[in-house]
Amino acid sequence: MHLLTAQKLAIFRGERLVLNGVSFALRPGGILLLRGANGAGKSSLLRALAGLTPLVSGDLFWDDLPALADREAHAARIGWLGHQDAVKPALTPAEQVPRSALTLVGLERFADLPTRFLSAGQKRRLAIARVAATPKALWLLDEPTTGLDSASIERFLALCSAQRARGGMIIASTHTPIDLPNTEVLAL
Repeated sequence: MHLLTAQKLAIFRGERLVLNGVSFALRPGGILLLRGANGAGKSSLLRALAGLTPLVSGDLFWDDLPALADREAHAARIGWLGHQDAVKPALTPAEQVPRSALTLVGLERFADLPTRFLSAGQKRRLAIARVAATPKALWLLDEPTTGLDSASIERFLALCSAQRARGGMIIASTHTPIDLPNTEVLAL
């Protein structure tokens, strides 16, 4: 089982220091919720944890080894859901993720419809299906419930519970409550 440890991370966004001294440890099955006002650095932290934004200082470890030393290996362990859904509008959902993943998010009946015809919430569910489709040790989720109705949020929570049950970890930024037991909160 894996351990993700952050020690005194500092991150710039543009020319501004947005985070300084961020530390946490996440064990298998752990869920860390990032909370804070808009502009507090939640998305910036997720991007840095994914290796998409450089750390100004601090250390990020995966099982006591520098997590970002081998960026390809680090990327292979991450399921990424950014603020933008990044779905391809000309392709159908079935062309973007396995049909079994579409069933997990309740999109099976739209499998063969071009994605451009999906609602914003349906596109978000498709993006979530892409994360859930391949088992990754760490899910990094930026505002995952944006645009989701209550039934879709329940499906999302079930996917999070399944990730946790198989020993996977989740770090998610959110303004809305994610009702899962034993979650840790990092206020930024």
